[in-house]
Amino acid sequence: MHEASIDDVIVQFAGLGVTTISDALDRLGIDGQCFGIRPLDYRFRICGRAFTVLMRPVAQAKGTVGDFIDDVSPGQVVAIDNGGRLDATVWGDILTLAASRRGIGGTVIDGVCRDSRRSLELSYPIFSRGVYMRTGKDRVQADAYQVAVTIGGVRVEPGDVLVGDADGVVVVPRSREEEVLAAAKEIAEAEDRIKEAVRQGLRLDEARRQFGYFQLQRRRE
Repeated sequence: MHEASIDDVIVQFAGLGVTTISDALDRLGIDGQCFGIRPLDYRFRICGRAFTVLMRPVAQAKGTVGDFIDDVSPGQVVAIDNGGRLDATVWGDILTLAASRRGIGGTVIDGVCRDSRRSLELSYPIFSRGVYMRTGKDRVQADAYQVAVTIGGVRVEPGDVLVGDADGVVVVPRSREEEVLAAAKEIAEAEDRIKEAVRQGLRLDEARRQFGYFQLQRRRE
């Protein structure tokens, strides 16, 4: 098993929920919420930098769908753009086994996966549009690696931060990760204060007013 190097930004994002990061993205006017991408198991969580894979339909030449896996670094999250295709998989049993052994942080697919039981057995996190058994061999092939791709309607570039949990997946552009992180921390702290105040018996409307709940996600000029 390989060990990932420490990335302080990733460590900090790992302590935040997807909904909190989503709110921070909204405040900053960043479209980073991946639509329709869900975990195979609600307990799965990912947080890492994107290794991107762009797939395309096979024409004449027959291609490969997964020989890139040994080039992915431990801790990275594989982001596969299969155009949202639901009738041909791009990830299965062998890739899950290899990725798990390499210490890869997880896989996000704009499309479907198969052999889902292996993912659950190994607790290897996969986020996708669903599960379907039909192979992608001779139907799709890898067209490019470490290029800009689209996941759930969101642009993902190599090295962007991907965070996923039971509520879905968000993308934090590498160029804006520090300001997103700062906003997310501020939102998390305010919401923690609101929840604690409610636990102590304060009315919810008063707690929200005191801690500026309705301004937390609002865009600031």
